[in-house]
Amino acid sequence: MVRPERDAIGGEHPVEVDECLIGGETRGEGRGTHHKSIVVGAIEVRSRADDGKKHKRRVYAGRLRLRVVPDRSTDALTGFVVENVSIGATVRTDGWTGYPELSTNGYHHDALTLGGDPDKAEAHLPMIHLVFSNLKTWIKGTHHSRIEPKHLQAYLNEYVFRFNRRFYPMTAFHSVLGIASHTVPPTYAQLYSGDWEHAA
Repeated sequence: MVRPERDAIGGEHPVEVDECLIGGETRGEGRGTHHKSIVVGAIEVRSRADDGKKHKRRVYAGRLRLRVVPDRSTDALTGFVVENVSIGATVRTDGWTGYPELSTNGYHHDALTLGGDPDKAEAHLPMIHLVFSNLKTWIKGTHHSRIEPKHLQAYLNEYVFRFNRRFYPMTAFHSVLGIASHTVPPTYAQLYSGDWEHAA
């Protein structure tokens, strides 16, 4: 469900970037959760004139990108941004050390150390946190939190596909047919062995 020639997001729109943990519900391994996957996300923050309100702009979520990453290192996080966000865009992140090279890569980096303060997080990165909350609810409700880490990227791709086409549901079916006709699908053995690398 990933269009191979898709455009980078951002451009004139600022982009919020953050990470979350997905999964980890296991049985027979004692209390707590185990085997969580790190997911990094980037979302455009768009605005448009609010109908009936003079000089008022309404903020809403634009295009989304999600990827499973092995860790929160600079290579993983900055690499994700470089591959998905237009050079020159404003990128908002928290103060995590995985993003220090964004400025040297041509981005306007707006970093804020949140220090665990939920009010700061809500003010600085509201859109991506809303996306993560909705993603976890979707996984828990639709898939009952039973997604194997080796297949998680495929589920993220589905979520991104649906999210990015939420304003155009009638064209989504034609889009997925077009993508399917231009890609090589995995065999059953490749898919369920975990050997197949899902596009991200």
